[in-house]
Amino acid sequence: MLTKLKQKFQAYTASVAKAAHRAGLTPNRVSAIGIVFAFLSAFAFWEWQLFNQILLVVAPIFLLISGFFDALDGVVARLYGQTTMFGGFLDSLLDRYADAVVFVGIILGGLCKHFELGLAAGLAALIGSLLVSYTRARGEAAGVKMEAVGFAERAERIIILATASFVRIAWIEALDWAIIILAILTNLTVLQRAYYFYKASKKKQE
Repeated sequence: MLTKLKQKFQAYTASVAKAAHRAGLTPNRVSAIGIVFAFLSAFAFWEWQLFNQILLVVAPIFLLISGFFDALDGVVARLYGQTTMFGGFLDSLLDRYADAVVFVGIILGGLCKHFELGLAAGLAALIGSLLVSYTRARGEAAGVKMEAVGFAERAERIIILATASFVRIAWIEALDWAIIILAILTNLTVLQRAYYFYKASKKKQE
């Protein structure tokens, strides 16, 4: 089922990428749009109390849009031969900013404080999220492919946060639990990738 969904999503993304290219959007511009929506999402999480629950609907929508543009920039680059070393670097850099600001927005908005260790869980999820990306970058720089290694890659993190944000309207502790789950899964993913890299490096040395 997931394979079929992934295939459908990739086909849809390709059609949107063609439309984006016709509109004059380059991969770097698509990346820039994605980071803007990430900051808007973070702001909505932070200031959600200004408009009661409304921003808790807007925030995950902006987060999903940001994630979509993050996927779209790479598709545009591949389809039209616009893949560059700087583009890959910029995309990765902006993704880290997007990850960080969204967690910071959730923490500053007091959305993970219903449990005693809520703030600690938020910080652990933030650190784990950044280290998941770092372990991939560091591993692949050493020649070890790390994609799909671990439970909590960026797409999964976005889906968990967005889903929990919607559910929070009916169940106030949903986002707290999502942060706790991400605190565990992201750091577990870091350990998985570290172990995977250890085994791969050992094989290369043999």
